[in-house]
Amino acid sequence: MSAGGWIRPCHRWTAIVFTLTVLANFVARALQGGEPPAWITYAPLPALFLLLLTGLTMFVQPYIARRRSGKPLLHA
Repeated sequence: MSAGGWIRPCHRWTAIVFTLTVLANFVARALQGGEPPAWITYAPLPALFLLLLTGLTMFVQPYIARRRSGKPLLHA
């Protein structure tokens, strides 16, 4: 696996964790009939932050690779 090859699987698994925590949040709200505890409400935020970091990293990778190879960013 390349140096940046861990980012895509990490992003995928983090997306799964994020989805599960959001679903747990909705289930807790439905079962409790009101506001759930704060730890359930804020549980998706760490996964969301990791999704932001890994997503931005994957977005920037092609531009960094092009810059290192010496190819121009825009084709005329």
